[in-house]
Formats: sequence, structure tokens, C-alpha cells
Amino acid sequence: MYDAYICCVDKLHIQEGFIKMKKTKKKKNRKIISKILFVLALCVSVFAGFWIARTQIVFSSVNQNKDNAFKQVKLPKGNYKSDNNIVNILIIGNDYRKESGYSAAGLPDVMMIATLDKKHKNLKLTSLLRDQVVDIPGHGQNRLNSCFGYGEDGPTLLYKTIAQNYNIKLDGYVEVGFDAVKAIVNAVGGVEIELTESEAAYLNATNYIRPAKYRNVKAGTHILNGAQALGYSRIRKQAKGITPVTPNGKMDDYGRTWRQRNAITSIFSKVKKMPKSQWLKIAKDVLKQNVKTDLSNKQIFNYIKDVVMMGTTTIHQLQIPVNPYFSGGNVPGVGSCLSIQKEYQADAINQFVFKYDGKGGEFTYTPSSDVSGYVSSSTPSASPAN
Repeated sequence: MYDAYICCVDKLHIQEGFIKMKKTKKKKNRKIISKILFVLALCVSVFAGFWIARTQIVFSSVNQNKDNAFKQVKLPKGNYKSDNNIVNILIIGNDYRKESGYSAAGLPDVMMIATLDKKHKNLKLTSLLRDQVVDIPGHGQNRLNSCFGYGEDGPTLLYKTIAQNYNIKLDGYVEVGFDAVKAIVNAVGGVEIELTESEAAYLNATNYIRPAKYRNVKAGTHILNGAQALGYSRIRKQAKGITPVTPNGKMDDYGRTWRQRNAITSIFSKVKKMPKSQWLKIAKDVLKQNVKTDLSNKQIFNYIKDVVMMGTTTIHQLQIPVNPYFSGGNVPGVGSCLSIQKEYQADAINQFVFKYDGKGGEFTYTPSSDVSGYVSSSTPSASPAN
């Protein structure tokens, strides 16, 4: 009996010892795992810090206009549409080329609203034709791009004008010079563009492509370099007896804004296919040029991250003014221009930017029932660019 008792006690001691060994082993394993996790966290922190530091260095070359940030602009009382999940950035293209013997007045050729729609998970571009007549706060009626000709801060006055005429709030702006456009196209290795016979002849006969050695483009789908892509984006009216027409039949300012959106979507498609490790290098090459913005480094970084996370390669498009709610003609004191019906144009922008989800085909503008003087129209004014 005693021997059996001793045997049981020994077994208990052995089991306790085994349990203690297991607990000790578990503690050691936990310590090892904790150390591994700590090292991994440290590596991630170092990598993230390095990435952020590089990003800060790249963005430090941007001319940030913090004194005239859109968020500080006081707009007159009005019904301005906005959405926390939809970001609208004004894109301004201006002629700031650094060429020997060349200078430009600085009236913008490009005015677009780039929309990062996180609600519907898509990207949108709205072109604003420069020759449409609008009410400019404090200056009466004039062409939209004349906002840069009154001695005030151009982007700020343009924002006030867009807000007042189209009932939309904007979240910031980016103003780029022509050199920046050439830089980004060259940085991505050129862009694929389809040229018609008339477009190719026009580019080779005029001075839109500079330097002249690049005036050798051909009709068809080809890779254009920075100088050629910039010239293509600026094609507008008849010159040298040639009337340039886009592949989809657009001419004049309608053709130019279509080409600008086409060039942007081509650049975007090229960048999306490149390794993300090259994006900062591209940004660095571009930002060395004339780029001005009121966006902070953090905002720029977050918007780029949002676009990457969204994963879309499609940019939906709209051109303002939409048909048939405008007419061409002469306005006293302004000259040849486009007279618009503001209610319809504002309605079209707000539908496209805030309600259009990119599904069910291209965007087709139908006036809302609360727009005064409703006129039935089924004219499509936006389509996706793949």
C-alpha cells in the first residue's frame, strides 16, 4: 500500500514537472514570437518612415500656395454641393514654358475638375470650356479663363466663379505649366494616341510641337513623346488651311478639351501599369517643373493612396457646357463666345460628380425636374475612357 502511494506521488511530481516544463516552453515561445513581431513592426516602421521621408522630399519641390488655400476662401451665400466621400480638385493648365525668347500671358488653356469618388469607387474628369461666358464675382460677365486677367489670385477667383455659377464646392487645386505635361509624358515613356489625318497634318504644319524636330507625327495610333503630346493637347482651331478633327468628329474647343482628357487618361493608364516603386521617381521628375497647389503633402499622399486602393483604370468624362443648353455668338464687351444656361450646366455637373456611379453605360444628362424651364434632352455628354 505504501509503495503504491509513493508511486502515485512520484507520478504527480512527474506530471507537475511536465506541466511546468510546458508552461516554461510556452512562455519561451511567447517571448520568441513577441521578439519576432517586434522586429517585424520595427522593420515596417523603418520602411514606412523611409517611404514617408522620401515622399516628403519629393513633394517639397511643389510650390504650395497655403495663403490662398480653397478651404480658406469665403464664398457668398449659396447652395453649394459637397460630399465628404467625394473629392473635387481643380486642374489648371497654364503656359509657363521656359523657352528662349518666349513668354505667355498666363491665361489657362486647361480647366478641369478631377473627381476622386470614393463613394462609388470611380474617377471622373469634367472639362470646362474656356470661352463660356460666366458671372465673375466683382467683375461682371466674361469668359471663364479671364479669371486670371484681373490682377487677383487666379486660382482663387476661378474657384469663386465655378462655385457661384455651378453650385459646387472644390477641395483644392493643382496648377501645372506646359513643362510639367512634357515631363510626365517623357517620364512614363510616352503615351499612345490615335491621330487622324487632319490632326497629324496640323501638328506637322504648325508650331504647336516644339522643338520643330519632333514635327514628324503620322496618322494612326502611335507613341507620342512629351513635346508631341503637349502639342496634341493644344490643337484647337483651323490653321494653315487645315481643320483638325478628332477620331470621334469633334472640332474647335470641343475637340481640344476632348484631346486633353484623352491625353490624361492615356497617361493614367500608362502609370497604372508601371511598378509602384517608380511612382515617386515620376512624381519627382514632374514636380521639378512648374507645379503650384494648395494641397498639403499629406493630402497629396492620401489621394494617391486612395487611387491605388481603388484599383480602377477607367476615367469617366463630362464636358461643360452640355448640349443643347448653350449657344455660340457675340456678347458685347466679350466678343465671340458661348452663352450658357447656368441652371442646366450646374445641374449637369452636380449629377455627374455626386450621383453618377459609373454603372449602366455612359452618363447621359437629363435635366432634374426642379430645374426651371425644363427642356427635354437626351444628348449624351460623358463617356468612359478605358
